[in-house]
Amino acid sequence: MLSSTDIALDERAEKLREALGTRVVLAGDPDYDAVRVAWNVAVEQRPFAVVTPESAEDVVAVVRAVTAAGLRLAPQSTGHAAPALADTDLSDVVLVRLAALRGVTVNPETRTAIVLGGSHWNDVLAAAAPYGLTALHGSAGDVSVAGYSLNGGVSFYARAHGLGVNAVRAVQMVTADGSLVRASAEENEDLFWAVRGGSGAFGIVVSLEIELLPYADVFAGMLLWDASHTPVVSRAWKDWTSSVPESVTSTLRVLHLPPLPELPPFLSGRSVVVIDGAVLESDARAAELLLPLRELAPEVDTFARIPAAALVQVHMDPPQPTPAMTRHRMLGSLPDEAVAAFVAVSEDPALFIAELRHVGGAASRPVPGGGAVSALAGDYVVHAIAVAPVPEAVPPALAAATAFVEAFEPWAHDALALTFLDGGMDRAFGFGASLDRLRAVKAQWDPRNVFAASNPV
Repeated sequence: MLSSTDIALDERAEKLREALGTRVVLAGDPDYDAVRVAWNVAVEQRPFAVVTPESAEDVVAVVRAVTAAGLRLAPQSTGHAAPALADTDLSDVVLVRLAALRGVTVNPETRTAIVLGGSHWNDVLAAAAPYGLTALHGSAGDVSVAGYSLNGGVSFYARAHGLGVNAVRAVQMVTADGSLVRASAEENEDLFWAVRGGSGAFGIVVSLEIELLPYADVFAGMLLWDASHTPVVSRAWKDWTSSVPESVTSTLRVLHLPPLPELPPFLSGRSVVVIDGAVLESDARAAELLLPLRELAPEVDTFARIPAAALVQVHMDPPQPTPAMTRHRMLGSLPDEAVAAFVAVSEDPALFIAELRHVGGAASRPVPGGGAVSALAGDYVVHAIAVAPVPEAVPPALAAATAFVEAFEPWAHDALALTFLDGGMDRAFGFGASLDRLRAVKAQWDPRNVFAASNPV
């Protein structure tokens, strides 16, 4: 005998099917297990249903149908940040996958681009490169522009040009009442302020207008040593970052690489320490700045002038879906004791990647007229990634990542970078002083909490 809850769910499913037809995939449908999977395959997403709209008009129809059925919505472009959504009960949530809503139109005269809501950074870079332009993209080309940008966005241009969120000039989105609205500095200003940091908590973004950067090429690359050199390299990088200009953004990483056939032989099964980044200077000036690190005789040195679109390859982020658990903290400074802690805890083979990202500079300065989040409170991000290839590996992977960042507690700020934020962390630290106003705007635009965001306000 069906319970009243089961009957209600069946009625909601019938309403969705009537309104959306075969566009909606319900639990039990043959395609359900395929369409519910996120890029981060460590997360077991089981929403009430999944729908993949192909246009802004489709999104309007989806929002109206889902809300009419008494259900909620969770927008998702790629699912790189799916662990953040794992804290949410998805039993009454329709996952709105934006994978089919892709496309980029570049205006070279204004150095801007209109980017559809499911587009990846690779889409933007391919469209911008013929005009000698690039963008404030992240370290992986297959990350969505909307999710990355509206949650802050930390790039290898961050110290010179600030966070990616500050490049957003307008957003077109579908709000909780099923309206297609535009938010900018001139239209729906409160919503424009809130979505720049509040992201998916306020609606489903179907397109955004972003500023581009006038770089056809950039001096960038990596230096690599065996992990036995981690103590020397880490101290040198710490001293180097204390003096380099804001034109330099870099990362110190220790990688424990599994013996995989797809890896180059010189990396497969090894532990290595790497410094990578970009230097927005002339070749001669960049070489001068890199000299203290090159004097440490790296095994591999790829720093050179490269096409700007190739910068996403420098960080060597996994190109395929990966089961990863992550943790991070913001550090205000990097004293010698923190460097010693990094050297010690980065040795843990349970970690896939242990890293320190140098931010500060323009990334730490709030922008006049900026949104809810326009800067990071700190000069370094400490970040850990552990791989969980099977479900039972998730707890130990998460424990390893957590133990790594907890080692930096003495130097941590009460702040987080929304770009790196996964589940199980206090998101209030990511929103900072903007949280109360964000909640007020949420109450205005989404009073029934229709949108289940990865980072709820």
